[in-house]
Amino acid sequence: MSRFLVCPPDFFGIEYEINPWMRLSNRVDHEQAVVQWHELMRVFEEDLNVVLERMTPLPGLPDLVFTANAGVVVGRTAVVSRFRYAERQCEEAQFENWFREHGYDVVRLDKKLCFEGAGDLLGFPECWYGGYRQRSDIRAFPVLSERFRREIIPLELIDSRFYHLDTCFCPLSGGELLYFPSAFDTYGRTAIVERISEARRIAVPEEEALRFACNAVCVGKHVVFPAGCPTTERLLRERGYHTHAVPLDEYMKSGGSAKCLTLALD
Repeated sequence: MSRFLVCPPDFFGIEYEINPWMRLSNRVDHEQAVVQWHELMRVFEEDLNVVLERMTPLPGLPDLVFTANAGVVVGRTAVVSRFRYAERQCEEAQFENWFREHGYDVVRLDKKLCFEGAGDLLGFPECWYGGYRQRSDIRAFPVLSERFRREIIPLELIDSRFYHLDTCFCPLSGGELLYFPSAFDTYGRTAIVERISEARRIAVPEEEALRFACNAVCVGKHVVFPAGCPTTERLLRERGYHTHAVPLDEYMKSGGSAKCLTLALD
């Protein structure tokens, strides 16, 4: 991955509650959120040579900053998300407009199918994994599988704190998986174990999963993730990855971190 879609946090804040992390009483320190976002972008641009495409933020859309939920991009095709909650549905038109203006072929799923983009569809070259139950519908994955001719293995998310797949599941470039097993049901854990060998599975401790250790971004042999996850950092370094821990506490208040703030465009 070398190009990301991002959106500055000009209007980021907690204006509603649609996941267990979001509380109107837990206000975002906006100035600090801006500082943290720019540091994350600096790491991508200066340390990892990532090209960033910046969307224009809009008032009234505080979660537009979480561009991982814009959709999924495969080549020059973009599947735009269908959000489950009305509070985020106004973002769909903004994401669709951005993709069209930048030359992507845009695909819209049936309105009856909830699908929240790269937040719930991740994977390896040989197969993809789709998170469902909390935000995305399992019925979306056969449609996407047929469209892109890729196998998609559905994984049920059973813990509301891990409401998107990218909060508990992070494929790495070397074929390893950074994940939190307890976020999945028995079938999901079995499906992961059957496809990914023990040597390639990196299970993070619960206290660090709750600090969004799995909401990480892997660029080559570099992994960017939220600060405060020393065990995860050690496990990654033992496998030859260069780690970049960035303070992202203000975004955790809304249930997101490094991965939520980016959408891979290639």
